[in-house]
Amino acid sequence: MKLCIAEKPSVARDIAKVLGATTPKQGYMEGNGYCVTWTFGHLCTLKEPHDYGPQYKSWNLFLLPIIPSSFGIKLIPNKGVENQFKVIERLVEECDEVINCGDAGQEGELIQRWVLQKAKCNKPIQRLWISSLTEEAIKEGFASLKPAEDYKNLYLAGNARAIGDWLLGINATRLFTKKFGGNKAVLSIGRVQTPTLAMLVQRQKEIDAFTTEEYWELKTKYRDVIFNAAIDRLKTLERAEKGLEYLKVNPFEIVSFEIKEGKEKNPRLFDLTGLQVEANKKYGYSAENTLNYIQSLYEKKHVTYPRVDTTYLSESLYPKIGGILQKMYPYQDLIAPLLEAPIPKSKAVFDDTKVTDHHAIIPTEIPPSQNLSREEKLIYDLIAKRFIAVFYPECKISNTLVEGKVGTIPFKTSGRQVLEQGWRAVYAKEPKEESTDKEKEKEEEQTIPEFIVGETGPHDPMIHQGKTTPPKPYTEATLLRAMETAGKQVEDEELREMLKNNGIGRPSTRANIIETLFKRKYIEKKRKNLIATQTGIQLIDTIEDELLKSPELTGEWESKLRKIEKGEYEANLFKEELIQMVTELTEKVVYGKGKVITLQEEEKEEVKEKKKREPVQKKELQSWEETKCPKCKEHNLIKGKTAVGCSDFKNCGFKISFEIFGKKLSDKQLMDLVLKGKSSKLKGFNTHPEGLTEGVLTLSDDFNVLLS
Repeated sequence: MKLCIAEKPSVARDIAKVLGATTPKQGYMEGNGYCVTWTFGHLCTLKEPHDYGPQYKSWNLFLLPIIPSSFGIKLIPNKGVENQFKVIERLVEECDEVINCGDAGQEGELIQRWVLQKAKCNKPIQRLWISSLTEEAIKEGFASLKPAEDYKNLYLAGNARAIGDWLLGINATRLFTKKFGGNKAVLSIGRVQTPTLAMLVQRQKEIDAFTTEEYWELKTKYRDVIFNAAIDRLKTLERAEKGLEYLKVNPFEIVSFEIKEGKEKNPRLFDLTGLQVEANKKYGYSAENTLNYIQSLYEKKHVTYPRVDTTYLSESLYPKIGGILQKMYPYQDLIAPLLEAPIPKSKAVFDDTKVTDHHAIIPTEIPPSQNLSREEKLIYDLIAKRFIAVFYPECKISNTLVEGKVGTIPFKTSGRQVLEQGWRAVYAKEPKEESTDKEKEKEEEQTIPEFIVGETGPHDPMIHQGKTTPPKPYTEATLLRAMETAGKQVEDEELREMLKNNGIGRPSTRANIIETLFKRKYIEKKRKNLIATQTGIQLIDTIEDELLKSPELTGEWESKLRKIEKGEYEANLFKEELIQMVTELTEKVVYGKGKVITLQEEEKEEVKEKKKREPVQKKELQSWEETKCPKCKEHNLIKGKTAVGCSDFKNCGFKISFEIFGKKLSDKQLMDLVLKGKSSKLKGFNTHPEGLTEGVLTLSDDFNVLLS
């Protein structure tokens, strides 16, 4: 028997269906010589300090740093996790071979390897590596399984990352909390979290320290075209007025006139960060929400694997592109022109040297269904249009540059005109993005007539008064880009691609880092802007060690982790470097000066504090897959498209529809009905035979649903 282990129940069901393992069992599916089981993401975690010795239970400054001689793993303490692990452990014991069907990425490799390690697996292991969950991709993946050994470096890099985060997070958090927290709250420090906060604090300080200054510029209008004086901004109105008087008595003369035709390159395909940036700019979605929407689209088989950091496709995908485009039915008016000729095979799209584990995010051949949420539809639309746009011709433009002078004062202007829309036609019906500099945009869009060098004439000079503006606060979009390039301001796509290896964090973890900063109250959101709080600013000011808050140095660690992945760097060496750093940091802080950081909550008035109720922590619902069937009490439940039912439905027959008497129930309401035998009082029923519109749902003795 071959045992397949997927990362979550829904993925396991997709794989089981393809393999013909269709008999539901407790915690797995069986059939055709296969057993298909699942984890719920991480079942195991690194041991906590107190697991290495009871003395580490209390936070003691003088027991730091905590450096285990070897790192161990343990099961996450949760009943559902423990039950599922027992199933996996037994199946590992009984099987002849294991097929690791975890998410095809570093984190997925780590999740599966830890579980197999904990289950003491000594069976041969194969690896399923796929980029989408379509039936075709799963079949292709099983036809070309790889030995687990091929992915050993991927696991070593994931393990080194987890150990590195543990060493720094555990030790530095205890160190700073005990030294500077004043016994009032935890001061959280992290390998990626702290340099990210440092970037936000640095920007906040630049904004706070900024002093607005007035300036004056000379402009003139000649033949209905606005020209700007090509001189430094004037610091006083008096100088500007003198300049204006000079301009009034001298004619305008054209010095040069040049039209250059150029091309605007097609946009790149999306990697995860690019998609999060675009969704934040366009729809205001947070990085975490975008990740959730794209993950859902992936699991519904509409897009390829999302946690990627490349904007290229592998060359082997080229023959499939036409087929994917043909299946994207809602976009046929945009796709029709592409299918009239062979799809171009450009190096800007297809390049094996730029693709590692996965290619860029693109649609699959399964078009979107009607049951997508509004947010999922908008995210799919971004991916679909970008996929179409990369195969369109480049956009042709003409840039007009004109130079003139009034007496000795030089003037210039420029204009831009789209000659052939090319890929821009894909976005022609979309609302234009708002420009931050409306005046500059207006001048760039002005129509420039034909000028002749040497021509002169009267003009209409004027003074423009402006104010210097502070640096812009980070938004989630600009912060994600800054994390990707370790704080460097990079607009050029190709240069940004080169800097990705030294970015801080991984595409899949950056959203979580930003959310952690919110939870810790180190940052807050004002409209779209991310603002460092006083607690966040004080924490960064307290950290004297540049290593902890430097994006560049954290980017170097990230680069080493990628080298471990490629087999070019030793995982143990990375661990030793972090141990040395943590040891030196501990000595420096323990014997340095102490001060107490004021926490965000303390700054609020006490009266408000009393009135303010603590937000109720939402309990996470247990999954259906770990919930016992209330009827047979033997098998677990399983969630289908329209109902929740017993995994042994053929024999047991228990089923509850999502929609009862015309009302669609939430997971929480359904779970209450299953676990407690009744719901809370509900409204909105409209198809009850006795005309009831509200009441309590109950499960009868024969497991039918009644409304009373």
